[in-house]
Amino acid sequence: MKAIEITSYGAPDVLRLGERPDPVAGEGELLIRVSASGINRPDVFQRTGNYPVPPGASDIPGLEVAGVVVGGDAAAMAQAGFKLGDRVCALVAGGGYAELCTAPMAQCLPVPQGLSDLEAASLPETFFTVWSNVFDRGRLQAGETLLIQGGSSGIGVTAIQLAKALGAKVIVTAGSDEKCAACLALGADHAINYKTQDFKEEVKRLTDGKGVDVILDMVGGSYVAREVECLAEGGRIVIIAVQGGIKSEFNAGLVLRRRLTITGSTLRPRSIAFKQAIAQACLKHVWPLLESGRIKPIIHSTFLAVDAADATGSGAARAHTLMESNQHIGKIVLTWSAA
Repeated sequence: MKAIEITSYGAPDVLRLGERPDPVAGEGELLIRVSASGINRPDVFQRTGNYPVPPGASDIPGLEVAGVVVGGDAAAMAQAGFKLGDRVCALVAGGGYAELCTAPMAQCLPVPQGLSDLEAASLPETFFTVWSNVFDRGRLQAGETLLIQGGSSGIGVTAIQLAKALGAKVIVTAGSDEKCAACLALGADHAINYKTQDFKEEVKRLTDGKGVDVILDMVGGSYVAREVECLAEGGRIVIIAVQGGIKSEFNAGLVLRRRLTITGSTLRPRSIAFKQAIAQACLKHVWPLLESGRIKPIIHSTFLAVDAADATGSGAARAHTLMESNQHIGKIVLTWSAA
């Protein structure tokens, strides 16, 4: 099969089109002929050598795919209700940038009715992450207020839509007026341009000094101190990335007095059983919203995985360059067909 390989750690052009042996589905797995592969920030970190591959996972990057079931553990398929030819999307621990990919059945879901494979490939990593962190760890409830740092990212546009659909108020930060406008168009109640406004002061103003109930933080670093001051009593910060650095200093006294919670998580190394629980929650609570059109995948750009016009043989290098530019609004997807 054709696959996008990380030939060495470095800039986007280390991503090269290569060939690998076809994977074989193991116990409890499906073999998927991939139509599209989602691009995510952890893929960039893996490419630069800053995100080690979990034990047993493929070294091929890519954490989410959509396509057609072409094989698998027959007994487990019958029990789980999968069959050859089914269109599915899946969360994987690696191996997504390839024509074929194996995935634990527990992490596979049917492509929502009305969505293309390209759209479905943008779902698993972001929707699983948002559900697990905003609603499970962050315990966001209807009527509460969520602050999303980086509202125009793939995670951000997902969190905006889910939080609004489930009855919360949403404030976002973004790095340009254009991105703020896009977040508002998706349903955010307020958008703060963090390059021209102090988000801490704006949050206090917008909440009449009360603060927000939950913060989804993809920055870490110095942001945490200001976020602690943005929280209402009993508020929760959920950290899912540390693009701003791993060290934070904050007012611990404020944490005590307001009974605040600072937590975080990573999804990739978690167990299949843990991811299965998220998958089932998404199937129950999120898939109906997608199928009804109340929420939708937001695709910024697609790139051909096999692209003879590109020096690397694929569009993955350009996809990663776009992601690192932070100019996108929503998801970036690799497609394995020119159609």
